Amino acid sequence: ETLMTTPMQPLKFIVQGLIPQGLHVLAGSPKIGKSWLALWICLQVAKGEKVWGLETLKSEVLYLCLEDSFSRIQSRLFEITDDAPDNLHFSVMAENVENGLAEQIEAFVSRYEDTNLIVIDTLQNICMVSDGSNSYADDYRELKILREISNKHNIAILLVHHLRKSKDDDPMNMLSGTTGISGAVDTVFILSRKKRTEKLATLFCSGRDIESKEFSLEMDSNFIWQKIDDQQ
Repeated sequence: ETLMTTPMQPLKFIVQGLIPQGLHVLAGSPKIGKSWLALWICLQVAKGEKVWGLETLKSEVLYLCLEDSFSRIQSRLFEITDDAPDNLHFSVMAENVENGLAEQIEAFVSRYEDTNLIVIDTLQNICMVSDGSNSYADDYRELKILREISNKHNIAILLVHHLRKSKDDDPMNMLSGTTGISGAVDTVFILSRKKRTEKLATLFCSGRDIESKEFSLEMDSNFIWQKIDDQQ
């Protein structure tokens, strides 16, 4: 009765129907273009412009590009935009999730109260080295810390991650690491293409708060993933 009668805050979407508040993972094979996609989404949210026709919640955005340099990020920005807003923030360094990252994120959100999206590229760079005794518990514990931060501040945290080399009929089974990762996050996005040389790709989307769907994408000459169509 208490649950049924208690007013609840509606779920906040940073990208309508695609990226709600919570913890999410965007995975793909190395050099497939997932960082280009993550950067473009960050830019669209910071500018309050649509992502494939979907409305975005204009806000402060933090992109932790932990495998890149500022010069590489600048070069990528020049490719996709002539106007990067001052509410889009970058860092090429961060602590790991159990040794300072949580405090760093808390400090950023406290300073920029309008923050709604944080992208961490990649997940591997913020994880502790596991001794292998209980990898599932290690993965789940670390991501649980980030999920609690996202729930506390009603923001979206998107983790860029890798896929296994082996193929599987179920895209969820292609995530690198244990099933603790897919179990801990709210949404899984998987970017894949049949051949690395192709410009066509598929984005598989599955989550607790969105409908499962697939987007057919094509990378244009400015390294932006454009939607061709989508299937429910």
